[in-house]
Amino acid sequence: MKNTQAPEAYLMLQDGQVYRGKAIGKIGTAGGEICFNTGMTGYQEIYTDPSYFGQIIVNTTSHIGNYGTLSTEQESERPKINGLVVNTFSRDYSRNMAQQSLNDYLVNHDVVGISEIDTRKLVRHIRHQGAMNAIITSELTDMEEIKARLQEVPDMNGLELASKVSTEKPYFVGDKDASIKIAVLDLGVKKSILSNFARRDCYLQVFPAHSSFQEMAAWQPDGYFISNGPGDPAAMPYAVQTVKQMLDQQYPVFGICLGHQILALACGVSTYKMHHGHRGINHPVLNLDTGLCEVTSQNHGFGVDAEKIEAAKHLIVTHKNLNDDTIEGIKVQGKPAFSVQYHPEASPGPHDSRYLFDQFVAVIRSYQKSETIKN
Repeated sequence: MKNTQAPEAYLMLQDGQVYRGKAIGKIGTAGGEICFNTGMTGYQEIYTDPSYFGQIIVNTTSHIGNYGTLSTEQESERPKINGLVVNTFSRDYSRNMAQQSLNDYLVNHDVVGISEIDTRKLVRHIRHQGAMNAIITSELTDMEEIKARLQEVPDMNGLELASKVSTEKPYFVGDKDASIKIAVLDLGVKKSILSNFARRDCYLQVFPAHSSFQEMAAWQPDGYFISNGPGDPAAMPYAVQTVKQMLDQQYPVFGICLGHQILALACGVSTYKMHHGHRGINHPVLNLDTGLCEVTSQNHGFGVDAEKIEAAKHLIVTHKNLNDDTIEGIKVQGKPAFSVQYHPEASPGPHDSRYLFDQFVAVIRSYQKSETIKN
């Protein structure tokens, strides 16, 4: 049912296309890089994923909002998206345990959105033309003024965003008496990643993005985790330098998503901006070690250079995307370090890849034993 009571809203793309719909969330104007997520569920986890900071999200699922929102389904303290585009938006919800409607949630967190858009047409356009900047407004009507505001939106290429979503001060997660200590470089970490480690007898200290290796090493962790996050990895030399020092000291290192890209950069492999990225919960990935396919949750607009990784003798490709052959996982030859481009915590998504947390714990335990023998 169309909502005739909601104010009109406009979505303008960088290439000049304009879509007219109905306002949802906060009445206002917001811009960012537009991208789409094909997941059929988990919208609140998507909106609160720090990796989406600075972006406008298009949900390809036809109906959004029908199960409301719940505080336990947040991946961070608040939505990180800049704007939201949906087809049919439900201001009511049917889930008994939900705490509020999605519209109230968006209003409370100042998220601007637009509904009643032909999202199939929009997504086909993005797939053909590539990710681009866009603007949503429910307060402006003059097209020239909207266009001028759109031109002020920064390009994602070359944009450093991790420090904007990282913690300002270190904090702890898990049982302090756990058998494993992991230092987390927070580039925009999701809560479910931390909880997956905590459930595996790990005690974590989460450090701000700009923390030095010396600051992290002073805690004497057993291993280091490089988190997911937003923005262009090539614009983060500070994180690359930190990871280089981790590798030089032969510590166990595990990276996810942006952390995967930072690990590749630390090993001398460049990254690039993808045409329209991978965002959804049904991406098939081949594990080259086991020969098995994993259905994975993904959210990234940058990738690592496949040709340079294949040519690098010190890197081994462990996972490949079965849709486009992009690199989904690597390990460093002769070092206890590996990474994956996708999200093994999968919130939302399937749990095919959660074994990677167990794999990292096993690497750390092996490292602990070797250190005990040395001493």
